[in-house]
Formats: sequence, structure tokens, C-alpha cells
Amino acid sequence: MKNRPYDVCNKGIVALNIVAFLVLSLLGDTQSSLFMYHHGAMEPEAVLSYGEWYRLFTAMFVHFDLRHLANNMLMLFFLGEILERAIGHVKYVLLYVLAGLGGGILSMAYMVRTGSFAVSGGASGAVFGVIGGLIYIVLRNKGRLAYLRANRLIFMTALSLYYGFTATGVDNMAHLGGLLLGFLLALVLYRKNSPKEVDTEVRQ
Repeated sequence: MKNRPYDVCNKGIVALNIVAFLVLSLLGDTQSSLFMYHHGAMEPEAVLSYGEWYRLFTAMFVHFDLRHLANNMLMLFFLGEILERAIGHVKYVLLYVLAGLGGGILSMAYMVRTGSFAVSGGASGAVFGVIGGLIYIVLRNKGRLAYLRANRLIFMTALSLYYGFTATGVDNMAHLGGLLLGFLLALVLYRKNSPKEVDTEVRQ
């Protein structure tokens, strides 16, 4: 137990997303909304009318193309490690999953309100949840944690959100929902100066 890597859960989640994409790529066309619908992507009518609530979870692990996967996994690989070290394995997985679900629910609610239904998927809601959690923790630690600085993290987040709102085919509501829920969950789950946080501090 003592030798277990601090980021074992984060690496496992990254690996699971990559494996899921490779399997789906072998089975068919991941850029086809119909194919992705039949393999776990989220679609409001399927969830609300047919009770397929599992889609809010499975949609977090399906990506439409390699670029979509790479963007999410690169960000998660580097930032998820820091968050998992700061709050521990179980709390990290809890935050990741709940933030992803929250992002999916907000996305679904927005589609219903606007009447613009679409098939959606990807880990970005959960990844933004990780970012939201880190923003809270960095602010709690006087603007720094490991190599992260509050101003840089907030700027990166704002830039990512701006890109999403100026591009097409981006599930911005999932991003916002995940970000907000990740911040709120970190407020509940994070305990400053916990033993696992020692290795995240900067030593000069």
C-alpha cells in the first residue's frame, strides 16, 4: 500500500478512456453520431424518454475522434495527478465521476430547454471538474500548488472555455457544469495539510 503511486487512479482513468476509444475505433466509425449513440453516448430523449440514465456515465468514456481524446487525456494526465495527490484516491474518483455526471446533466438540461438535441460524449465535463477542484485547492494554498499558480490555471481555464464557445460542436454546458461541480466538491472533500499533500508542495 505504501508503494502505491499517488496517481494510480488518474492513470487508470486515462488508460480506460484510451482503451475504450481503441475498441470503438475497431468496431466502427467513432465520428458517426448513430454509431456512438449505440455505444453509450448521451442523447436527451434516450435518457429522459427511455430511462437510459446509464448514458450519463458511459458518455464520459466515449470520444468522437483522436483529437477529441488527446485534448482531454493530455490535460487529465498532468492535472489529474496533482489533484489525486492532494485529496487522495477515493475522493479523486468521486470528484471525477460526479463532476462528469453533473456536466452531462447540465448539458442535457440545456438541450431540452433549447430544443437542440444532439448526441454527445467525452471526458471533458469530468476533466473540467478536475480543473475546478484544482482552482479551489490552489486558492486555498495561497495561489500555488506544486507547479500550478492560480493566475495561470484560471487563465488556462478561461482560454479553454473561450475556445469552446467560439468553436462549433463543443459541449460547453458540460464544461461549465463539470467546472462548477468540481469546485464545489473540492470545497467539501479537500482538507488542507493532509499527509498526501506533502509531496505536492514546492521545495526550493
